[in-house]
Amino acid sequence: MNNISRAKSDKIFHFFVMSLMILLAVIILYPLWFVLIASVSSPDAVLNGEVWIFPDIIDFSGYKKIFADKQIWVGYRNTILYTFFGTLLNIVLTIPAGYALSRKELPFKKGFMWFFIITMFFGGGLIPYYVLIDKLGLIDNPLVLIIPQGLSVWNMFMVKAYYESNIPGELIEAAEIDGAGHFRSFWSIILPISKPIVAVMVLFYAVGRWNSYFDAMLFIHSENLYPLQIILRNILIVNDNSSGGITGEDIYERLKLANQIKYGIIIVSSLPIILIYPFIQKHFEEGFLVGSFK
Repeated sequence: MNNISRAKSDKIFHFFVMSLMILLAVIILYPLWFVLIASVSSPDAVLNGEVWIFPDIIDFSGYKKIFADKQIWVGYRNTILYTFFGTLLNIVLTIPAGYALSRKELPFKKGFMWFFIITMFFGGGLIPYYVLIDKLGLIDNPLVLIIPQGLSVWNMFMVKAYYESNIPGELIEAAEIDGAGHFRSFWSIILPISKPIVAVMVLFYAVGRWNSYFDAMLFIHSENLYPLQIILRNILIVNDNSSGGITGEDIYERLKLANQIKYGIIIVSSLPIILIYPFIQKHFEEGFLVGSFK
């Protein structure tokens, strides 16, 4: 009898858990789905609240307007380069730093830890940051979107926690007995078993790099160096402000097009990252499981 009641209670529990998960999935995925269908629907139907599940009338006017600007391809090229080289720099700095801080024998380990922790809570401010970038000669230089964001302290601590939880000291000691130095041990032993945390770091850094626009807005003045986000922002601003001197139905038509462009811009800027995610999902999930904080 107890087994029967326990089986019923388990079914009820599983039902509520599944219902909750489905509800959360809908809450998370529906806004993305709505943006997608709104970007290809009639602007009138979207403004009137007639688009909910499926597009009303397929209309690619917003995308045509976006891709009519040749600068968007320059933006894609620049953003891909900034993201690739920036993420590469992030990984080259973050993984070794996290590994070094995970080793108990590191001299002045506590001092290094506090040095990094302080930078998480205190910053120099925007104006000193701008002056520093100017003194370094990085204004209107593509390197300004790569070098200053070279290391995230939070991500470095995640890597540190991963190595502390999953790399036994005996493994390094065995390598040292065989004559391997620190660099050899890291390159031949540590890196090959670090794929999960490297995948997590690549995704974190790449998404941040891809969506970054504030530094470009401050420091980049040449249009041929603009990242995608700045170009899409400019397209949106131009279409929002293009109604000057026009009256009546023309204004309404331009406003409808601007509204459709907003949805299209979200898709255009998000699609590359969404397409890449399935290829690293396995390592991403594994990295979170084995590298979680204890």
